[in-house]
Amino acid sequence: MIQQGDDIINKYKTIYSGASGEIEVKKSKFIASISPANTEEEAISFIDEMKKKYYDARHNCTAYIISTSNKITRFNDDGEPSRTAGLPMLNILQGENLHNVVAVVTRYFGGTLLGTGGLIRAYSDAVKEGLKYCTIIEKQKAIKFSIEMDYTTLGKIQYLLSEEQIPILDTIYTDVVKMIYVSPVDVNNSLQEKLMEVTNGNIEIAPQNELYYSELAGKLLLFDS
Repeated sequence: MIQQGDDIINKYKTIYSGASGEIEVKKSKFIASISPANTEEEAISFIDEMKKKYYDARHNCTAYIISTSNKITRFNDDGEPSRTAGLPMLNILQGENLHNVVAVVTRYFGGTLLGTGGLIRAYSDAVKEGLKYCTIIEKQKAIKFSIEMDYTTLGKIQYLLSEEQIPILDTIYTDVVKMIYVSPVDVNNSLQEKLMEVTNGNIEIAPQNELYYSELAGKLLLFDS
């Protein structure tokens, strides 16, 4: 099943590095494989990969959420009773407020029927187990800017950007100082006003491109989407 809708997102949680987790319920083995997916094509490719890897399993149930500007959610029960596998998996991903993520839960049947409630719990718990081992980050939509200033202005700019927690990508020193920074879209206008005010307008600011960024273990990460 698929759902679509407009969904403009400036900040969202997603999977940085995927992982897998496994649970056993009444001798049935459930293996959750979770991965980032920025497009529906990437999600489908991962699903196909897992189906080939676990070709001998009874079921490979799936769910994914693709969303930055247009939201797509899809789930598939792959032969399990309707809405006992894919939908519970999707509900867990949505409950964690994750975007651009795909999950596959592989089931090796153990000989005991679990019933509707048992299946829902098993597929939900499998996804929760897989998420424990994933690295989850928050991406922030931003605009990369270059700013040129003289050396007497540099200290003021550095102090302001530090106070506003604005990531600086590079600083180039020639006869003037050129700095590259990324500004979250939701504070961009107010930040530019502050920069102009603190320097009395003696700077040149030029936008470069939109991107997303995140921080992980003190390291700045940049993304196209």
